[in-house]
This record gives sequence, structure tokens and C-alpha cells, in this order.
Amino acid sequence: MISTNQSVVLVVLTLFAVMSGAADNAFVGRKVCADCHPRENQLWIGSHHDLAMQPATDKSVLGDFSNAHFTQWGVDTRFYRQAQRFMVRTEGPDGQPADYPVSYTFGFYPLQQYLIAFPGGRLQVLDIAWDSRPKKQGGQRWMPLHPGQQISHNDILHWTGPNLNWNYMCADCHSTHLQKNYDADNDRYNTHWSEINVSCEACHGPGGQHLEWARKNREQRALVSDQGLSVLFRDRQAVNWTKDQKTGLPRRSRVNRKHTEIEVCARCHSRRAQIAQDHKSKPFMDAYIPALLTTGLYYADGQIQGEDYVYGSFLQSKMYRHGVTCADCHDPHSNALKQTGEQVCYQCHAAQQYASKTHHFHQQNSTGAGCLDCHMPATTYMQVDARRDHSFRIPHPGLSVTLGTPNACNQCHKEKSAQWAAAAVKQWYGHEPKGFQRFAETLSAARKQLPAAKGRLQALAMQDSQPAIARATALQELQRFPGPETLSAIKKNLQDKNPLLRRSALTALRPFALRTQASLGFPLLQDPVRAVRLEAIGLLVKIPPGRLPERQKQLFQQTIDEAIKVQQYNAERPESQVNLGGLYAALGEFGKAAAAYERAIKQQALFVPAYVNLAQLYSAQGSEPKAEKLLRKALLRLADSADLAEALGLSLVRQKKTGEALIWLAKAADLAPDNARYGYVYAVGLNSQGKAEAAIKQLASMHRRFPGNTDILYALVTFNRDAKQIKQALVYLNKLQEMLPENQQLKKLHAELSLRR
Repeated sequence: MISTNQSVVLVVLTLFAVMSGAADNAFVGRKVCADCHPRENQLWIGSHHDLAMQPATDKSVLGDFSNAHFTQWGVDTRFYRQAQRFMVRTEGPDGQPADYPVSYTFGFYPLQQYLIAFPGGRLQVLDIAWDSRPKKQGGQRWMPLHPGQQISHNDILHWTGPNLNWNYMCADCHSTHLQKNYDADNDRYNTHWSEINVSCEACHGPGGQHLEWARKNREQRALVSDQGLSVLFRDRQAVNWTKDQKTGLPRRSRVNRKHTEIEVCARCHSRRAQIAQDHKSKPFMDAYIPALLTTGLYYADGQIQGEDYVYGSFLQSKMYRHGVTCADCHDPHSNALKQTGEQVCYQCHAAQQYASKTHHFHQQNSTGAGCLDCHMPATTYMQVDARRDHSFRIPHPGLSVTLGTPNACNQCHKEKSAQWAAAAVKQWYGHEPKGFQRFAETLSAARKQLPAAKGRLQALAMQDSQPAIARATALQELQRFPGPETLSAIKKNLQDKNPLLRRSALTALRPFALRTQASLGFPLLQDPVRAVRLEAIGLLVKIPPGRLPERQKQLFQQTIDEAIKVQQYNAERPESQVNLGGLYAALGEFGKAAAAYERAIKQQALFVPAYVNLAQLYSAQGSEPKAEKLLRKALLRLADSADLAEALGLSLVRQKKTGEALIWLAKAADLAPDNARYGYVYAVGLNSQGKAEAAIKQLASMHRRFPGNTDILYALVTFNRDAKQIKQALVYLNKLQEMLPENQQLKKLHAELSLRR
């Protein structure tokens, strides 16, 4: 029942909402929500969401601005007060010291950052933060965000540069109803929000229509199933967890099919790229593309390496598979755990089973006896911010021995070896526990380009019992192995209900013939999820529209227009300009493509892909000397770029300047020895100049490092064949056939070489 006082409040609030456009489902603000939801509001006050961003005031600023100094690499930064303003004197975008007023605080614990306003509506994040931890923990000090790195004023990591720009990098997650509003023509922002911090409507969506619903009588409200909310959290409605007393394992009363809660949290708690303004009533991947289990971001077994912000880890977990949601462990309004420490685990897992020494084999009340340090080991980012891995995996020191991945045991027992930890685990349990995630060897083989990678990746891509994010990663890797079995995996995943798998299946189609790409990819131009549609049009953009029936032509153009709008949404970034240039180039609109690449270079003079793509565009138009000139100019700034060195070498090859071309191709191979492509291209160049012996030597060395690289193996076969070294050619051909047994061309070549042996 609603009290009389509440009714009066609702009438007033409803009038306010109508006046402010509630019919259009306006954002009405936390104070309006708080009148009917005081408990949730009280929990939220003081939370990380509440303090995500604030105006710089005596109350919000935690750092020492009492004329404090911080010096690094010869740059002195002074923090001081000027009347009521908080001021910073430091190196500016021109390399000269200047004074800047702090506009906003950004976060509060374990560190607080500061935002400074620049012309064009930009807010920049100062790269010296305040360590807000207690002094006894090493806090209460100014600290650099890039320790050990000397960053010049023209570097993209400089605090005034694009990578510390709040509007693009940070704003979407730290304020409510964020509208970035970048104007590409005038290179300026008109960014605004409904509330400066992460408030009620950041998760629940606009509240205007909910107010309309609330003022109706009980019978009328019963007719509106969504309560006027664009996001309604019902993932855990009428759900309970029970404990199996024999196994100690929990069981959810019903399968979770919604994932609304997790997808709303993922919008900020994930490593992702934003492709559109977020509308929370739509799927997560309509506005974002989450990162996969890539090198540098995750170890081969899926443990966190770079900052993944939880979502990508949680997708790997058995908990996610069985229906656990964020709010099973965390209070969604205070952000705190629902219970202290491991007690949160014992909400569902039987303590008598898992708190026992027969389970953890450690002294009671020791670190190893708890759940968190074993199953959620922490990695520290930004020097002070310890974040726990949410993949909830069983410690697997055996993988540390074979693959070099970290493990929870040796995080505590640093003085011991991984072999020691693996032996201890095996002794305790009588076997080596494998856990839920079974893809480490597969992703490791793919990263090392081992011969076993192909079959393992194909199997993982088809394995429904493994996490979708791991299968999607396998599909991405399968681009290197086109063939019937890979095509079977692609077809299966193009039909999957998970958009992550559909998108990666489209990516895996890239090496196949255009006819195959069109027949399998065209239906996904109508996929309900934007991220999938974008991948489909990226695959099919090279299809000449004139060959399509009228209906398909309209669909094709509609998706092209959408793809262009997506890149224009992030038009301030050189990556988006290069993507835009690629779209225009594929469509034959070379003037627009060149303009996009040139804008990327203007935005970020050190952005290598812009130079490479623009040079390729010049080459395609028959302006090879122009391409060469551009690449030489770029190499004056970026002398250590393997991409630029290779691009220049190939340009010189096309101009038949073969002697100098080989010098640049060799330089590319030397600059990036861990990238097989550069060494392969150099070897091809050597062979084309009649230096077969040197080419074979180069390839043989690379084959030892990348034994599963099929391009290297095929080149070794053909180069040895042409050099009349048939026996050696057959050695490499046998290895290649082991990896590609279904390849008929290789069978024919084997028969031919066998006759010549």
C-alpha cells in the first residue's frame, strides 16, 4: 500500500516528470527516486558509484593541495590552492609549465584522479593521482600513473593527449545518461549528463514512465508488466539457491535465461569498445564489443593479465554457467559484498564441506584456508588497486609448469617452484584437478603457432561445454586455418544464440572465398545485435552492390550506413578514422577514404595504421611514388615501426627497386622477430631475387620458432622444390599435410614430388 504522504509526493513528482517530458521517458534524477526508495538511496550514498565523479570541492578533493610538489623526469608538478580553486602547475601540451584549475574529482579509493578542462569541451585526466589509502598502507601520497616511463608532451600517453581524454576514455562509465556529443567538423565536444555520478538511472534507465506507473492505482499498475522501466531486473525474481548436503554444492531453483543484470553491469565492468550511444533496453553488444581472451589481456588459461574489469573473467566461470549473477554476491546499491570475505561464498557453498582442512589442506584461519585467495587471486593494477579474478578457477600449478601461466599457490608461496606446488596438489587430491576451464593448452598452442593448434581450435570452437568467450577466441584464431572442418565450426556458431560466437564466426570467414562469405554472412546483416551486423558488413563490403537483388541491395546499403555512423560516433579517434577509410576504400570512394586517413594522421601523428592504409590507397590508385614518399616521411618519426618498414619495402618491390626493398623488408623482420609475417615476407623477397638459399635459411629458422605456421611451411616446400631439393621439400610437405590432411592440392603436390624423388 502507498501511504497518503507517498501519494502526495507521487502526484508532485509526476507533475514534475510530465513537465520535464516524462511521456518521452525522461531522466528524472536520484532525488526523485529516493522519495519512494529511501533504503536503496541510503545504501548508495558514499558508494563507489556515488563518488565516481564529483565537482572539485573541499568535501570531495582528497589530495594534498597545500603547495605539495611531485617531480619525475625533470618535470615538477605543484598542487596548490588559489582562493576556492584547486590548482595544478605542470607541463602542458606544448611542453611548457602552466597553471590549471581542477574541475572534477574522479573516483576516490584506492586512488583519486583529477580532471582539468581544456578548450573544445575536453576534460583531461591528470596522470598524477592521489593515493587515498591510509598512510600505514603506503598511501596519502601523490603517485604517477605511468611509473618508470618518461612521457613527452607529444606522446599519446601524456596527460593532455588522446589516451587520457575523459570524454572518450572514461565518461560513459562515471556519469549517468552520458551524451558524448563529439562534433567532428569542429573537433569539439558538447558532452553532458543527467547526473554527474553513477546514479539510479545509470542502471535502471530513465524514470519518467516509471513515475507515471507509480501514480496509477493498484489495478492499473498490475496491467503494466514492466512498471514503466526500460530495464527491469528479474534475473533473480522468485529464485532461490539450495545446498546439496552431500556434495556441498549449490543448486539454482531455475535456469537463468535473462542475463539482464550481468549485461547492465558489463557496460562498465568489462574491457570493451563502445560503438554507439548506450540504450540499456537493448542487448549489451548493441553498443559495445567485449574483448576476447587475447594475448596481453589474458593468460592462455584465461586468468587476468591486463585490466579486464571482471566481465570477461566471469563469463569463463562455472558460476556464470550455472546462473550466478552479480547481485548474488554484491549489493547492487552499496556495491559492497553481501557478506564479509569468504562468508559470501558460504551463502551457497556448504561451509562444513569447503571450510574443512580435507578440502583446502591448510591451517585453519590461514590465508590458504580461505576461498578468495585460492579461487579469486588478485592482481594489482595502477600500483595500488588489487582486483580479484572472477573466473573462479581451481588452482592449476601444473599449467604453470607446462605453459608458464601463474597460479594461486605460488602467489603465496613465492619462494617455492611451480613444480613443488603441482606435486603438493597432486599429493593432496590423488590427481591433478583440471577445473571447469579446459582451453589453456589450445590457446597456448595457437599463440605459439604450434602444429596442434588447428585441431584443438576447431574442437574448442565446437565444444558447448566450454565458455563462449573461449570458443569465440578460438574462432578468431581459426582465420589461419581455412578448410572444411573450420567451415563446419563457423556454420555451427553462426547459428548460436550467443552474439559473441556469431560475431567471431563471421571473423573466421575472412580467408574463405567471397561466394562462401556472401552465402553464409549475408543473413547476419539482419542480426538483432549491432556488433554482429557490423562484423557482417565488414566482411561483405567488398561485394559489388550492383550484383545484388534490389531487396538485398537495400539491406546492404542500410548496414553500410549504420557502419559509417558507428565510426563517426568515435570520430575523434584515429582508429575510427582508419576504419572509416577502409569502408570508403572498399566502396570505391577513394577521396573520402583518403580524407579519413589524413584526419587520423592529424589526430595522432604517431598512429602507424593511418600511414600504412593511406599508402596502400595511393598504391591502389597507381600513385606508388606518392605512397613511397608518405612512408619515408612517416619513418622519420617512427623509425622503429616494423609495419612502416614492411610497407615501404613492398612499395619499393612494386616499383622494382628490389635492392633497397630487401633492406627494408629485412629491417621489418629484425624489428619484430616475434611476428612471423615479417620474416616470411622477407624470405619471399629474397627468393624472388634469386637468393633461394638465403630464403630457405630464413624460413627454416622461422619454422623452428613457429612450427605451426602453414604459410612458412608451404613456402619451404615450394622453395626447396624449385631449388631441386626434393627430399627436403617432402619433409616439410609431410608436416604440412599432417596439419591440413583434407587439402587436395597438397595431396597432388605430394604425388608429384614423390615421382621426382
